[in-house]
Amino acid sequence: MSLLSVQNLSVTLRGRPVFRDVSFAIEPGEVVGLIGPNGAGKTTLMRAALGLIPAEGRSSLAALEPRVRAKAAAWMPQSREIAWPVSVETLVMLGRTPHLAAGQSPSDADRAVVETVLARMGLTGLRARAATRLSGGEQARALIARALAQDTPLVLADEPIASLDPAHQISTMRTFAALAEEGRAALVSMHDLGLAARHCTRLILLGEGRLVADGPPGAVLTAERLARVFGITAWFSQTDDGPVFQPLEVLR
Repeated sequence: MSLLSVQNLSVTLRGRPVFRDVSFAIEPGEVVGLIGPNGAGKTTLMRAALGLIPAEGRSSLAALEPRVRAKAAAWMPQSREIAWPVSVETLVMLGRTPHLAAGQSPSDADRAVVETVLARMGLTGLRARAATRLSGGEQARALIARALAQDTPLVLADEPIASLDPAHQISTMRTFAALAEEGRAALVSMHDLGLAARHCTRLILLGEGRLVADGPPGAVLTAERLARVFGITAWFSQTDDGPVFQPLEVLR
């Protein structure tokens, strides 16, 4: 059963079509990288799929009642702003909100989920620190942890690794891979095509106002598409250490 099904989704913002007739499905066990140039509509597509903005077409998540949707998919927006000086542990515990009745305190099971997520994101030693006093990269990891604490079948993350150092970029992508190995899935928008090629089981390429390609990284990142959609050349090879992708030159 698909965790997300999008059929003929189209969005127009301020009178300008962003994309039209986008269709895809996400199955358990997948890490799907959503890629495309700036302005292609990656964030818009994810928000439309969640029912956060008006769209034509159908999304299985947008059709759900909000509380049910919050148990089906966790959303990590691109914004990294943390407004209140709560502890990291409290921030991550907010991810358990969809599982709690109004006024209900977290249970031992909720606290166990938070413990696991803090350890998974390397935040155990920062649990008591005010989230507003973290570095940008640490805040990003804390917000990823909050999304993971929802313990949903699907995670949608908009540029989750943008402000992380290389080690934490890799470990975060491995975290999404671990979710897939557990039978869950992730849809991750990203600009780093090298990390996308290496860590995603599948890529969705958005551009030219439509879905350009959908498939395994090697099938999507062809020389023709890289030139047409991104305006670059690149080197891409399957090595003994796995797939390696390196952008080389700008064509325009």
